[in-house]
Amino acid sequence: MEEIHDPQPQSSLGQDEESEVIAESSAFVKGEPAQEFISNPPKVDSEVAVLHEKVSKQIIKEGHGQKPSKYSTCFFHYRAWSESTQHKFEDTWQEQRPIEMVLGKEKKEMTGLGIGVASMKAGERALFRVGWELGYGKEGSFSFPNVPPMADLVYEVELIGFDETKEGKARSDMTVEERIGTADRRKMDGNALYQEEKLEEAMQQYEMAIAYMGDDFMFQLFGKYRDMALAVKNPCHLNMAACLIKLNRYEEAVGQCSIVLGEDENNVKALFRRGKARAALGQTDAAREDFEKARKNAPQDKAIARELRLLAEHDKAVYQKQKEIYKGIFGPRPQPVPESRNWLILIWQWLLSVFHRLFTLFKRGSPKSD
Repeated sequence: MEEIHDPQPQSSLGQDEESEVIAESSAFVKGEPAQEFISNPPKVDSEVAVLHEKVSKQIIKEGHGQKPSKYSTCFFHYRAWSESTQHKFEDTWQEQRPIEMVLGKEKKEMTGLGIGVASMKAGERALFRVGWELGYGKEGSFSFPNVPPMADLVYEVELIGFDETKEGKARSDMTVEERIGTADRRKMDGNALYQEEKLEEAMQQYEMAIAYMGDDFMFQLFGKYRDMALAVKNPCHLNMAACLIKLNRYEEAVGQCSIVLGEDENNVKALFRRGKARAALGQTDAAREDFEKARKNAPQDKAIARELRLLAEHDKAVYQKQKEIYKGIFGPRPQPVPESRNWLILIWQWLLSVFHRLFTLFKRGSPKSD
């Protein structure tokens, strides 16, 4: 497949963005999760593994790499529901502090989930059944999430990845510089994986990088620190969009680009990639609007001009196709058919004409009376 390069970004976020993934064609961090993740409970045929007398596991999707140690900080998506009450709640993004803190030392209601996550590999997706004793207990929870009392829970979990924190230092305990630096290393690891065409693994790295710069963290930043964070965060969203486009997950790619445009409405790369994704979804008017805005900020860029030309050709092809369809429905315009004429009538008309002419001549030649 021919690769289409992005336009050169017109960015004020520093030179580091030049090392960003350049590509055309997930998972999610904020916003709407992937449709498959929020659908009804999945049907799982894999064997049941008993991790604890109150925790069982079934694998939905095999993972790769290593399992987290008890000192790891894990990043995962999950949703949960109570089969007995049909009560459902979900959290599209979760950071789990070092696992040893979860296993009975800190958030007791997370113990069953902690036992389950500790058994997973990065990239794995699994279904856990947790007894209420290791869930939210006899009282349940009346805040967020709202969980009924004594509710046995089912968790659907996807482990994005984890960080080893041997000193027990969680993300929330890091300084601004440490969080940005860790996120940047994750971004570079993602870029390396992308170059190897390991798109899913690359997106996991980008997601974990973005997790270090959540909304609560960004809200506290201003000036140079906010610029430093955006110089890492925005490229991660854009690189995820590049992966998602290659994987034909266009709606998710649109979401990633829109996050960047919420911070920088004139970001050329975000406009370009969102235009590509929208065009693939058949949203040609919206795609054209993105490309036109991108061209306004980068008028000499050939890639943008090419995409606009492709849209124009697409519109022309659609018009011709519609024209053919309408022609087939209504048929060609009927042509006038000459009336057939009877030869006897024609002869009779000729004889009448001759008789009339002879009569006229005879009348003129007769002498006039006095």
